[in-house]
This record gives sequence, structure tokens and C-alpha cells, in this order.
Amino acid sequence: MSHSICKNIKQIEQEIGNTQLVVVSKYRSLPELQEVYDCGHRHYGENRVQELTTKYENLPKDIHWHLIGHLQSNKVKYIAPFVYLIHSIDSLKLLKEVDKEARKHQRVISFLFQMHIAQEETKFGLSKTELDEILLDPEYINLTHVACKGLMGMASNTEDIDQVKKEFEYLNSVYTELKDKHHYDTLSMGMSGDYLTAIAEGSNLIRVGSKIFSV
Repeated sequence: MSHSICKNIKQIEQEIGNTQLVVVSKYRSLPELQEVYDCGHRHYGENRVQELTTKYENLPKDIHWHLIGHLQSNKVKYIAPFVYLIHSIDSLKLLKEVDKEARKHQRVISFLFQMHIAQEETKFGLSKTELDEILLDPEYINLTHVACKGLMGMASNTEDIDQVKKEFEYLNSVYTELKDKHHYDTLSMGMSGDYLTAIAEGSNLIRVGSKIFSV
């Protein structure tokens, strides 16, 4: 089995060039994730805090753990000691909690603002107006233990590639507008079904799970 997981990773890495691959580890067993590790990969993405902390405790400590799912304020404390990058910051309230917990551990936690770009109402994320408000808020400006690296967004779950392309294009335009002023370097968009479209539209970090573990 390890041969096919490793083969899938190598194949994707060849396709994507310099784009950062985060292997989505949700619902995957520890032996499967150890195989990803043995293949030389170190960036893992987890949706749920409880699963993330369990896997962190049971896998090698040089793994970079990305929290890619929706994050509740009361769960921040469990990942604050070790999380590498939080992809899903969608409010100032949540960010203040991350800052508070990061301070306790004398860390600066990196994060991405999650933008709402899909047509579905169910997806989390900020509008451009809400993001602009946060960026100008003195409370945000005065936070010292968090560092924004850029933006994340998930496209509509649709077969319509033009729609997906349009949503990624929009997020890239927001990112391009802000990146120099705010020193952003990460635009996270694209998953198993649409990562090549996302890269074509400017993504430099993708999150892929099913395509790696399907054997």
C-alpha cells in the first residue's frame, strides 16, 4: 500500500512544481500517515482539532500540522502549542483567541484569512468588506502573537469549471491587491478535484487527500 501512496504523492508533486502540497489527513489511519511521512512528506492538513491533537501526539514531531477546517474559539488552546498554520480564520474574535493562546506558549502562530468565494451558503469565510474592516481595526493591528501569511478559499462544489475558475480568479485578485502591503506570501486554494485549476489561477498551496489515498 505504501508504494501507491508514495507514488501518488510523487505524481502530484511533479504536476504542481513549486506549489506547496498539504496532505489532508482527516479520517486516515496512523499507519497511512506514517507512510506519507516515510515518503518524505512533512505538511499535513487536519479538519478537526481532536483528531489533529491525537495524530500530533502519535506521529513524528517534525511534521508541520495545518488546521484546515472550521475552528471554534474554545478549541484553540489544544492546538496552540504546536500548530504550524491555521487556514481558517474567519473572525477577529477567533483571531484574538489564537493570539491569547499563542502568547501563553511564547509563540507567534501563522494563519490565513478564510474568504467566502463559493456560491454555497454553508461554507465559512469573510467577504472582502469584512476583511478590510478587520485589517483596519486597531485591535487587529495590535495583536502581537499571530502573523497573517495570506488568504484561503474554497470554490463551489460544482462540475462547472468556469464557475470554479471565476471564484479562484476573484480570490487571486484580492490576494494580489493586499499581498505587498501586508507582506503575504500564501494563497491557499485547490483540493483533490480542482487543484490544477487553482494553480493556474495563482494558488501556491493546495490541500489534497482523496487523490493521495485512493489506491
